[in-house]
Amino acid sequence: MDASFPFINRFPLFPHLSHNDGKKLDFAFCYIDSKTSQSTNSTPSPIGYGVSEMPRPDEINTAALCSQQGYWQYSMVIKIVPQKNKANFLFDSMRTKKLVEILASEKSVGKIFIEPHLKARLNLTTSKIRFHGCRAVRHDDHIHVQLI
Repeated sequence: MDASFPFINRFPLFPHLSHNDGKKLDFAFCYIDSKTSQSTNSTPSPIGYGVSEMPRPDEINTAALCSQQGYWQYSMVIKIVPQKNKANFLFDSMRTKKLVEILASEKSVGKIFIEPHLKARLNLTTSKIRFHGCRAVRHDDHIHVQLI
């Protein structure tokens, strides 16, 4: 989805302020069209961000924990992006897991950020997956990859 602003060096793109060196890349999750049950290259968000795969009741809710600690920006994007298209998409856990595993297998990838509840749900075991902390924005709407 983005790696940094392509026309000005050291200039990040919203919503990720760290994307200023071309070494941080965002990938959309994989989805299934809920009407056709077919894989799709489309996403529920017009910008790729802001429509999250929310934690289930039995999963860690990092967004709530960060909010309780006063990190208001953590869920900022989800409050801005329209949620009306979410019903047209189903989170494709199998293809998203495979994408993360492919990314993690690359030697040039140093870190991957994805929300803790999705790491557990997808049974991702690579040590490259890290929690990004509450000072960032949530990562249950995309995969963040940092190159070495």
